[in-house]
Amino acid sequence: MTALGPVAWPPAPIKTERLALRAPEARDRATFVELLASPEVHTYLGGPRPRDDLDRGLPEVPEQWPGSFVVDLDGAMIGQILLRRASQDRRPAAAGKIDLGYLLLPRAWGFGYAAEACAAALGWLDDALPGEPVVLATQTANVRSLRLAAKLGFTEVERFHAWDAEQWLGLRPPGVRSR
Repeated sequence: MTALGPVAWPPAPIKTERLALRAPEARDRATFVELLASPEVHTYLGGPRPRDDLDRGLPEVPEQWPGSFVVDLDGAMIGQILLRRASQDRRPAAAGKIDLGYLLLPRAWGFGYAAEACAAALGWLDDALPGEPVVLATQTANVRSLRLAAKLGFTEVERFHAWDAEQWLGLRPPGVRSR
């Protein structure tokens, strides 16, 4: 993945009905470790990272770069939204486009937070970099992620095999809004 592009960073926190999207802070470090080491979170993402490696290797303020949003509920981190430009060595249909990723702690699943946070991040992106197409990749076995992709306006571009599983690549053309 490469730089997002010419955006002012960090933006003011983005408020939704229940959440805030904001830049990472030092107080989020323990939650980043929990998120990145969670087997449940990484079921469809190639597996978790070792907690010891994360404890040693994560900086005081993890993931501090343009396009990395903390999903905040009532003052506490419950997940992360990622917007990055897909590198040229990825799938040809994704290369050079903005790639949307998201991770939420299992205790935050099932409440619509992912849809709310992703829609807010995509709205920010539409204002910050108008006319940018966005891609999203997930395993076809991840039914919840496929439903969210459709709700956000992504349509299937291709399926491919990677990391020992069938993958789905969706595209959200410029101007498409979440349902």
